[in-house]
Amino acid sequence: MSVFGTVGHLARRFATSLSRRPPAADDLAWAHAMLLPSEAALWDRMTAQDRRHSILVARRFVERLPDATRPEVAAALLHDVGKLEAGLGTFARVAATVVGPRGRRFRAYHDHEAIGAGLLADAGSDTVTVSLVTGHGRAAEVLRAADDV
Repeated sequence: MSVFGTVGHLARRFATSLSRRPPAADDLAWAHAMLLPSEAALWDRMTAQDRRHSILVARRFVERLPDATRPEVAAALLHDVGKLEAGLGTFARVAATVVGPRGRRFRAYHDHEAIGAGLLADAGSDTVTVSLVTGHGRAAEVLRAADDV
């Protein structure tokens, strides 16, 4: 992603993160159908903003990879689950992005892929899900492209 692509991505994420509106009922049902019960429990802990974003990313992921497996779609839905550990709101996330991984919570925000992989491994997720959340696997590039929303 270019610098301009990154800035555009972050600006769009910021704008959509200001609403606390929960995902639509049909989106919630679709997401839960793609997740193991233990994964759904983690996903349900994510903020409404992050769940809406994850649904958008997962649907774009499936459009780009129609033969995606359930574990791959789960990874798309859970790609930001590690951000739970940082516990940052919208403005603190902006600050963490600007100043970098200073302090425990900002470091957790920047390390969310590895943290998320640990949460998913502990939850009994498929190894494909865990690997894809860390950016590895056959669909890693597709997930990165789908996340550039």
